[in-house]
Amino acid sequence: MKKLKCASFFAGVGGIDLGFEQTGKFEVVYANEFDEYAVKTYQENSSIKVDCRDINTVKTEEIPDFDVMLAGFPCQAFSIAGYREGFKDKKGRGELFFQLERIFVEKKPKIIFLENVKNLVGHDNGNTFRVILDCLHNAGYKVKYQVLNAMNYGNIPQNRERIYIVAFRDEDLYNKFNFPDPVKLTTKLNDVIDFNKKQDSKYYYTDKCPFYDTLVNDMTKTNTVYQWRRIYVRENKSNVCPTLTANMGTGGHNVPLVKVKHGIRKLTPMECFLIQGFPKTFKLPKDMANTRLYKQAGNSVVVPVINNIANEIVKIM
Repeated sequence: MKKLKCASFFAGVGGIDLGFEQTGKFEVVYANEFDEYAVKTYQENSSIKVDCRDINTVKTEEIPDFDVMLAGFPCQAFSIAGYREGFKDKKGRGELFFQLERIFVEKKPKIIFLENVKNLVGHDNGNTFRVILDCLHNAGYKVKYQVLNAMNYGNIPQNRERIYIVAFRDEDLYNKFNFPDPVKLTTKLNDVIDFNKKQDSKYYYTDKCPFYDTLVNDMTKTNTVYQWRRIYVRENKSNVCPTLTANMGTGGHNVPLVKVKHGIRKLTPMECFLIQGFPKTFKLPKDMANTRLYKQAGNSVVVPVINNIANEIVKIM
């Protein structure tokens, strides 16, 4: 099988692209990402030159021809953790889907792969998702979609549910395609989090933290992940990491925490990328603020889940 050419939109640090390229059957020939810091991380790990323009200004004819569209379009507008405004999002993030529509209507790729938050399905009583499906159907695509959890479909110890949408122009391919079967979770938390190594002091909480006493009292186990929820600590009973979020580096909410022999600390940015299934060889820019790296990890995807879906596409091609 000749490698299929992919164009990636809202590419972030390249998690979707990596999952597809790991199959050896897909090649990313174009990537677009507006966030210059995410672009820097992407290019640290790839030879591709990312187009760092606002997608609204990118003309369709400027994009090389491609077989597969990849897009984790902005999810804050639909997320339970966001404002749930959808297409009415004041920052215009919800409407960015229609830029994808503009491109796939003109470029007519064989396959479209989309990823978003689970809440997309039920947003606005299902109207948002219905609009997206109608756009795909009107452009000649047959669509399959499924909500998959990383710990069940990626062998990654993170409770992260996302919806994956795969659309085909060819009805035969559509009929043959199936989402991957669940896989057993064998990857342990200590495979992705170093509970023994002493990390830089900036990751540890001290008595200068206003809720330090709460952390000390409520965090009793040393082999699990807790989560600070604004006013209380929550233990993950499933012995996996709670869903990583884009704002977990700001210290206010949804911050994953561990108790280790050196104290109570946040996860490091690299640990967050490992919990998203990125390889240990993935490079993080050394001169970038941790808050940006946390945001990039939280906004990214679980690479092995993407890879498992991509392999199912390879099977039918």
